[in-house]
Amino acid sequence: MGVPAFSDIAKAANDLLNKDFYHLSAGTIEVKSNTPNNVAFKVTGKSTHDKATSGTIEGKYSDKPNGLTLTQTWNTANTLETKVEMADNIAKGLKAEGIFSFLPATQAYGTKFNLHFQQSNFHGRAFFDLLKGPTASIDAIVGRDGFLAGASAGYDVAKAKITGYSAAIGYHAPTYRAAITATDNLSVFAASYYHKVNSQVEAGSKATWNSKSGNAVGLEVAAKYRLDPVSFVKAKINDRGVAAVAYNVLLREGVTLGVGASFDTQKLDQATHKVGTSFTFES
Repeated sequence: MGVPAFSDIAKAANDLLNKDFYHLSAGTIEVKSNTPNNVAFKVTGKSTHDKATSGTIEGKYSDKPNGLTLTQTWNTANTLETKVEMADNIAKGLKAEGIFSFLPATQAYGTKFNLHFQQSNFHGRAFFDLLKGPTASIDAIVGRDGFLAGASAGYDVAKAKITGYSAAIGYHAPTYRAAITATDNLSVFAASYYHKVNSQVEAGSKATWNSKSGNAVGLEVAAKYRLDPVSFVKAKINDRGVAAVAYNVLLREGVTLGVGASFDTQKLDQATHKVGTSFTFES
């Protein structure tokens, strides 16, 4: 089991609580296709509950023997982004990324450079925004026998000051994971737990406390149940009584349907519920 990135120390619980719940958008459609020469295309479209629409088209070329990946995206906000990744070229475990963005309407440019370095018991990353600031964000995590500890910090070169810092500890085992994080300059604390009960059932929870906003602690719990090899259901509820349910099914090879809904259990007589659907097509 490798050491995760700093932002992924609580990924298992966060994915269970947030991923595959479809009520956040009224409708989502995603079309993926792959060509024999290692080029992958993806088109994504979303419709919000306010009837606003957005979309993204992406093309990705991968040259795995040489560790090269080239990704080009264009979205309905008229933003063009090119991402170049080089993995294991300079040293094993080292990946370098260059991200270049352009907004034709305003002629604005963006340039970012990132480094990822991973070994059996270490995972470090550095993110540089070369035109904004410039700024740098660095994080690292070390692990041994399932125990993890890490920290992150941001720095503004122009202002010559630290812009933020965080810390985290955790424990990862094959069937359960726990993490405690302190973010936003060690002012927002979160404790999460994930448990893979068996091949069909997963459960998780997360408690969050913002020391700047009082003594109230937010709590979320979620569960996932796999009905059969091609479908599953999920449910979650938080301390405010807002619940969500979702159903995901592989209709046929390459076609996946997701349906979700959320509702406020304290206001069932009001129109606070949201319903969303998602279709994914792969070839």
